[in-house]
Amino acid sequence: MRCGTSTRRPQKGTRVNNMDAIDIVKSNYIKELLSKGIREDMRKVSDFRKIKITPNVIQNAEGSAQVDLGATRVLAGVKIDLGEPMEDTPKEGTVAMSAELLPLASADYEAGPPSPEAIELARVVDRGIRAGACIDTADLFLEEGKVWNVYVDIYVLNYYGNLFDASELAAMAALMNTKVPAYADGKAVRTDRSKPLKLNNIVTSATFAKVDGHMLLDPDGNEEAACSTRLTVATDGKKLRALQKGLGGSFNVKEVEEMVDMAMSKHEELKKHLESAR
Repeated sequence: MRCGTSTRRPQKGTRVNNMDAIDIVKSNYIKELLSKGIREDMRKVSDFRKIKITPNVIQNAEGSAQVDLGATRVLAGVKIDLGEPMEDTPKEGTVAMSAELLPLASADYEAGPPSPEAIELARVVDRGIRAGACIDTADLFLEEGKVWNVYVDIYVLNYYGNLFDASELAAMAALMNTKVPAYADGKAVRTDRSKPLKLNNIVTSATFAKVDGHMLLDPDGNEEAACSTRLTVATDGKKLRALQKGLGGSFNVKEVEEMVDMAMSKHEELKKHLESAR
């Protein structure tokens, strides 16, 4: 399950082609709709698209989940391996996150070395889960020199906007359904996976795009193409756990405060989806 990542074709704006022209038309269309107070799919600015979480979709993984967020589809798998602890944390296991933007997910993705988008996606998801103390790495300690290492791999199966929230949900759902192998005689016993992975918290994220001054929750593909800047807010409903800004535009203080408040209020809605998929 260890995965590579993918490169994207040249960034938009590096050269003019038919795709660039199409993006400009789409962007202008989205902005015209918003000037009339309308989103393309008729959602409110504070609404997520339809969310569907399907757990345990990979039989041989310790945990897995597929998330459909509108037309965006993401798969997350969890693998738990035996390993040695890090020198500075001899009584703790490790958690590692990776992401792959599969070429089948978008015409803009192609196989190759890690792209900035794939690296950012993995880091943003990891930051929310890590800052939320969802996994107690001390609980992954087995005995002197032996710990569990938890690997979470994210695969983008179809792109149509907002990979961050879809991937956060997929990773969280996969962890919530993870079963840890038994440990005996210094080995992992994968035929016995009855112990759930201990989780201390549930973190979700809410991503906002700014399009002509309009703040849109859960931007779809066309809205992302039209936006000037983006903010992802990770929270457990009680505390702000992480922030990640993308693109070159800016937000004022009031806008950031409003987005954080909305992300906090949306956490319970997202948490219910996760808990119902357990």
